[in-house]
Amino acid sequence: MEKLIDNPTIPNSSYSSMIDLLSHKARVHPEKVVYTFLYNDNKDEINITYQELHTCAKQIAGYLQHLGLEGQRALLMYPSGIDYIKAFLGCIYANVIPVPVYPPGLSRNMLRLKAIMDDAATNIILTTTYLHSKISFHFSDELSSMNLKWIPIDDISHDYQDDWSQPKIDKESLAFLQYTSGSTSSPKGVMVTHGNILHNEAMIKTACQHNEDTVMLGWLPMYHDMGLIGNILQPLYLGAKCVFMSPMDFLQKPFRWLSAISKYKATISGGPNFAYDLCLKKITDEQKRQLDLSTWEVAFNGAEPVRYETIQKFAQAFKDCGFKLNQFFPCYGMAEATLFITGNEKLTKLVSKGFCKESLLENKAIERPLNSEDSVKLVGCGMTWLDQKVEIVNTDFLTTCASNEIGEIWIKGNSIAKGYFGREQETNYAFNNTVKDTNENGFLRTGDLGFFHEGQLFVTGRLKDVIVMRGKNHYPQDIELTVEKADQAIISGASAAFSVDINEEEKLIIVAEIERKYRPRSHKEKELKGYLDNVLRNIRQQVMEEHEVQPYAIYLLKTSSIPKTSSGKIQRHACKKAYLNNGLEVWHN
Repeated sequence: MEKLIDNPTIPNSSYSSMIDLLSHKARVHPEKVVYTFLYNDNKDEINITYQELHTCAKQIAGYLQHLGLEGQRALLMYPSGIDYIKAFLGCIYANVIPVPVYPPGLSRNMLRLKAIMDDAATNIILTTTYLHSKISFHFSDELSSMNLKWIPIDDISHDYQDDWSQPKIDKESLAFLQYTSGSTSSPKGVMVTHGNILHNEAMIKTACQHNEDTVMLGWLPMYHDMGLIGNILQPLYLGAKCVFMSPMDFLQKPFRWLSAISKYKATISGGPNFAYDLCLKKITDEQKRQLDLSTWEVAFNGAEPVRYETIQKFAQAFKDCGFKLNQFFPCYGMAEATLFITGNEKLTKLVSKGFCKESLLENKAIERPLNSEDSVKLVGCGMTWLDQKVEIVNTDFLTTCASNEIGEIWIKGNSIAKGYFGREQETNYAFNNTVKDTNENGFLRTGDLGFFHEGQLFVTGRLKDVIVMRGKNHYPQDIELTVEKADQAIISGASAAFSVDINEEEKLIIVAEIERKYRPRSHKEKELKGYLDNVLRNIRQQVMEEHEVQPYAIYLLKTSSIPKTSSGKIQRHACKKAYLNNGLEVWHN
């Protein structure tokens, strides 16, 4: 495997658990603010210091131990905010295994919640009094038969912190269950240990060159690995500070994110690729004049494919705000590896390359000029850090791939989780695999495809998502990018390409969301039909020209109807299932 630099040595750490970590930080930085939560359009904030957080964790832990819950699993159902962090760490301090979940707001969220509860084999839910009341009212029918044990943590009347007894846990102890976003399958509970967390936080610190003066700023969901490990637990590991807002505050008004970076002089912030697209779309020139983004040293981009066009456009659009292209930090990670797997060096030149389109489909990476007609633009996702190892493996023979050969990405290191909770078969398949030509074991199969080129990992797609038609491979994300460019009505990051079996032959299906302004109420019916027919023609023509494949069917969908994971990734498997069950919310086809 190629590398640009030798990996740094692992930092010395005396911590054996997250309890040791926070206890130490509370002694060293008792009065330092660790979290600032923004609300009311960023006009107001709630702060908590390291000592206050440590005290709250002991109080909640003492109460949970009083209830006899040590060693059990409990769902954390909170809106984004400091209460969520208190509850998570309270569970850690009590050796109650937290299971972060998203509060149900839609029927499909309730279905996911039920699936997680069944998989985690628990009926215990930690939440707030208000949220308990709200959920009980809106979902009374669904909840009536579930025999739930609700524990509103904000309603503890007795002081339990003196009753707290520190549990005997170490690096091998289970810390929490991180349910996968399920982009290709049902969600599975990843068993993350205290040692996994500490190792992954050390990697993030090393790659991003963090220290106690680092200022993090985030909006990512706390129930997702990038929000929890990256935004919430990294500042604890550093003894630094994190300013954050709710995901909805960002989505409703992306300017809040960048203005907060400017106001608090954040040094690291980021999100999936769609977040940068949203800023390009929604932030005005007048708003840009209010921004100073020069302190933003690490603009991480991960959790979904990093698009060359997005990062180039963003750097150009915000250059007068002090943003430079080398502030981008493309990275690659997943819950099964705690979070972080590879990333670039901080403030180094972005690695973007062109590769022959036809060769990529034949699992070969042959470099071409970026602007040549037959090239696909890919962004490197950096290198490995510390002692973690990444190999590219041939999925047919389970042997290492040659240089610039595309294969499955396999990972080995102390960030790799213990497996999937209660799923022995899936654990045996994904974890502790052996590379046959080297006989080296202990590897995680990621299910992602990629290759190394000039020391950089390039991720090309999901193994299960590859579309094979007439013996030729097609990456769905390449087709989806073509769809989005075909017409201005198509929403960026809201299309899916997948294949179905029609009369024993694979056929291409495309679904895409259109902007709200093109919905029927905005046009007369005849004019609307004519316009949408034209959108369909544009999509069909562009896909045929660029990929030499004829779409069997194209569906234009209602806004926000395409299934996505908690990190914003398209769930192609769920899209295919909806198509087969006639469950798509279609405007036009």
